[in-house]
Amino acid sequence: GVALIQLAPALGLTDVEVGATGAAALAGIFFGSLAGGWLTDLLGRRRMFILDIIAIGVTSLAACFVTTAWQLILLRLLLGFFIGADYPIATSLIAEFSPRRQRGITMGMVSGAWYLGATAAAFVGYALYWTPDGWRWMLGSAVIPCVVLLIGRHDIPESPRWLAQRGEIEKANAVVRKVYGDQVELDREEPGRTGFAAVFRQGYLSRVLYLGLLILCQVVPMYAMYTFGPRIIGAFGLGEGSLAVLGEAVVSLFFLLGTIPAMFWLNSLGRRPLLIGSLALMALGLLIPGIWPGAPIVVIIVAFVIYAFFSGGPGILQWLYPNEMFPTEVRATAVGVAIAISRIGVVVSTYGLPLFLDAHGIGPTMLVGAGLLILGLVLSVFMAPETRGLTLGEASSLRPH
Repeated sequence: GVALIQLAPALGLTDVEVGATGAAALAGIFFGSLAGGWLTDLLGRRRMFILDIIAIGVTSLAACFVTTAWQLILLRLLLGFFIGADYPIATSLIAEFSPRRQRGITMGMVSGAWYLGATAAAFVGYALYWTPDGWRWMLGSAVIPCVVLLIGRHDIPESPRWLAQRGEIEKANAVVRKVYGDQVELDREEPGRTGFAAVFRQGYLSRVLYLGLLILCQVVPMYAMYTFGPRIIGAFGLGEGSLAVLGEAVVSLFFLLGTIPAMFWLNSLGRRPLLIGSLALMALGLLIPGIWPGAPIVVIIVAFVIYAFFSGGPGILQWLYPNEMFPTEVRATAVGVAIAISRIGVVVSTYGLPLFLDAHGIGPTMLVGAGLLILGLVLSVFMAPETRGLTLGEASSLRPH
């Protein structure tokens, strides 16, 4: 989002190319989450965990050297593919290692880390904004956390649940003993078939469609804020250039802060009440600037803060719900499918947002975001389950508990 400010004039990008640049990574996420989820269930969590981060680092480094719009769009597409693959890889592994009372907190740390990265990116972008060709350093800087992740991931064991599903019971028990000690036993799930068809079988079809639509309604406004944040903030008269970049960083900080109480509310309030209440408040946060785009600056800022802070609960649940609602043999595939469904809307909206903003203005743009959140709220009232306190086997079962 910050890099686009320098990118557009540096490479002579048109509005169509700016939209394509923003949408390319999201289109890559669509294909990457599908392929990555399926491969993770087929080949294992650990192997994919290592390979994928190498690919992200190499692709990010290559982005430093682009000279044309099509090169940039192609690399953003590839980067999105590998990032999309990491969603089901990482979250399925974390969910399968987390005790039931800790899943909300551990997945909250995943969501918090996402917002921490986004916040760090905004501040790094602000620091590099003053550097000649700073956009190249912004895009290439992703290789640094990739190196750190490779060091951290090298000795992570395979998921014992995945091993048990493959019939490798002794290896699974050995991992459990190594991680948790001799007093902990792995709760068993009934073996099932791996593949896309299993995700769409009777009972699970409604779950994956609900999750895909819920995540779509949630992330379309969020990605718009991150990809075109400085432009959106500038449209409200809150400053331009570096000041708008700094404003985006502040809003991003509240996305991060909102995850901290939410990870505890998931256990104290429950998944369903937190989701419904948060979506209502997020919608309110976008309705205010949508209905009153000429409001005083303090009102606009408070509205954005409300939206960002209460994104914490739904932000965690977009990772937690898919991992809880599907069994081990298709868990990563289901996460990938749900993410892919959501990215269809994200790709369209990210490509079209600059055009819509120019044609209709900032007020209607905010109202579209609020409308999506209200749609997610209505779907959740009728379809959101309560999985608090259940084992992964119980939460993913089609039998009532």
